[in-house]
Amino acid sequence: MKVLVTGATGFLGLKVAKRLASMGYDVTGTGRNEKIGDELIKNGIRFVPSALDNRDLILALCEKQDYVIHCGALSSPWGKYKDFYQANVVGTQNVIEGCLKWKVKRLIHISTPSIYFHYDERIDVKENQALPSKFVNHYAKTKYLAELEIDRAFQNGLATITLRPRALFGPGDQAIFPRLIKVCEKGMFPKIGSGKVEIDMTYIENVVDAILLCLTSSDATLGHKYNITNGERVNLYSMIELVMERLGKSFTYKEISFNKAFFLANMLEYISTFVIGGKEPLLTRYTVSVLSQSQTLSIEKARDELGYEPAISIEQGTNEFIEWWKNHAN
Repeated sequence: MKVLVTGATGFLGLKVAKRLASMGYDVTGTGRNEKIGDELIKNGIRFVPSALDNRDLILALCEKQDYVIHCGALSSPWGKYKDFYQANVVGTQNVIEGCLKWKVKRLIHISTPSIYFHYDERIDVKENQALPSKFVNHYAKTKYLAELEIDRAFQNGLATITLRPRALFGPGDQAIFPRLIKVCEKGMFPKIGSGKVEIDMTYIENVVDAILLCLTSSDATLGHKYNITNGERVNLYSMIELVMERLGKSFTYKEISFNKAFFLANMLEYISTFVIGGKEPLLTRYTVSVLSQSQTLSIEKARDELGYEPAISIEQGTNEFIEWWKNHAN
């Protein structure tokens, strides 16, 4: 079976491409990081560098593919709307066009639970829960628009499944734990509000498992969307403390009220947007909410319909990350 993985030089896409190749699939990966592309080639994976908005090349890459796994996206809490739109909406349109043109069997689309996000506490959010009237940032908005494109493609006859994985971590992670570690290494970490913040995380290989389930799931799953997490709530600050303790690093908390932090972030965002030309602020309202408000998802639907069950626990996954970080941190 031939599989195209977009975003194959990103955290998830790289893991997906490698797993598929190890299972005997004929894998083609595309992405923008040619250095990581060399790593794919060494693993027997065909690599073609490309941006998602390169329509002609994306269409050509879809030719003769049995499956397309669309991991590629521009993911950031800050940036220019046009950049997010080109990558996340136009890029998805190109992938869909290629799948329809070459009659790909299934398109597995990787979306995000950021589309649920609001500046409040949300527990056990289900896939059909009402979305906020205004999205938290350009990333969330354009990923929602991309989902609408996927919905239209399904209505036009393309077999699609959408996954919304939450807070991916594990060996190779350059986002969640590394960012928290770097802040703590400065000696102080902001604790916003009460510190009673329950969150979901997802070990990277569990997400790969979910994607593989989508390749062979029943036709009844087509057109559906599924939350993917580890199914274990964890306290954000307890997790930070555990990781830093295991790394032998000390830090203290700087306690700040939610209202004060949110006001400061709002002011910094205004200055960044209207005064200093769009440079990312030191603190955003999104970050304040992540550090102060519990946010968890229900994975009941993925369990019932896909047969998804997280194989690697948060504890085991954290141990894997820590060992990797000790050997690879700069």
